[in-house]
Amino acid sequence: MTVALIPGSFDPFHNGHLEVVERAGRLFDDVVVATLRNPQKAEPLFSLAEREEMLKEALAHLPNVRIVSVSKLVVDVAHDVGASAIVKGLRAVSDFENELQMAQMNRQLSGIETLFIPTTSTSAFVASRLLREVARYGGDVSAFVPKVVALRLQEKFSK
Repeated sequence: MTVALIPGSFDPFHNGHLEVVERAGRLFDDVVVATLRNPQKAEPLFSLAEREEMLKEALAHLPNVRIVSVSKLVVDVAHDVGASAIVKGLRAVSDFENELQMAQMNRQLSGIETLFIPTTSTSAFVASRLLREVARYGGDVSAFVPKVVALRLQEKFSK
């Protein structure tokens, strides 16, 4: 059985992320989506528990996908779930530079390979930080996120 790990902060999860998970789901027997706390990023908008719940709802239509939320090294998560590969989505060349360094480090630490899935041009400009900013100021992001995420963003910023 082939297992892929798709790690990310997913704060919030958007349609570009969804595209990568769906495509990985066609390539691997089992896909584990891991929402992580990234200490290099600002304070998250949603807690790990909130992100995990949104992921479960947004990915419920994919029978070979499961969700975990963790605060540890990605390679340790990959080992824990039996992943044969880490899958990362790429929007632009600038993503590749950072992701390549992480892939090389992860391979040195654990031997696990990283596979890159480029997003389609319809998702290439979508970024979680942009969505948070638009939603914070009352903009409609529903075209860029699963319905459950749009609702949670609306709730978060209507308070």
